[in-house]
Amino acid sequence: MNPMGFHIGIVLSDNVRAKNLHLIAPADSPNTDGIHISQSNLVKVTRSTIETGDDCVAAIQGCTEVAIKKVTCGPGHGISVGSLGKYPDEKDVRGITVKNCTLKNTDNGIRIKTYAGSPPSQASRMVFEDIVMEDVKHPIIIDQHYGPKSGGVMLSSS
Repeated sequence: MNPMGFHIGIVLSDNVRAKNLHLIAPADSPNTDGIHISQSNLVKVTRSTIETGDDCVAAIQGCTEVAIKKVTCGPGHGISVGSLGKYPDEKDVRGITVKNCTLKNTDNGIRIKTYAGSPPSQASRMVFEDIVMEDVKHPIIIDQHYGPKSGGVMLSSS
């Protein structure tokens, strides 16, 4: 509850299961990602409630076979892939699955964010299915110019 930064960081790990969690931080608290996953393989986040001021769950560089299922998010910035490409030689992201999740009162729903002009890498095999969004400002964002001068594409669900 109320960390100075990320609640949980999963880094350089294999075969991790995180379930039945309830993570809380004020809606206006910066850099309070619920679960921040990097350079990890076979990670499952399930049956959890994450109320933060930043990303609910973020899968960044080097993540492979990450499953986020039956997670409720809000407030905060929703579920993110990235940001990717900020540093040279970042590893690819592949096999991200987000299913049966609910986002309530979040700034974003599902977001993919990459830095413009970043070194080549790939984000592939991503599945987003059965996502319920209530009072979400930007349901789907694909931002290929993430950073201070962001100009991402926002897709509306209307």
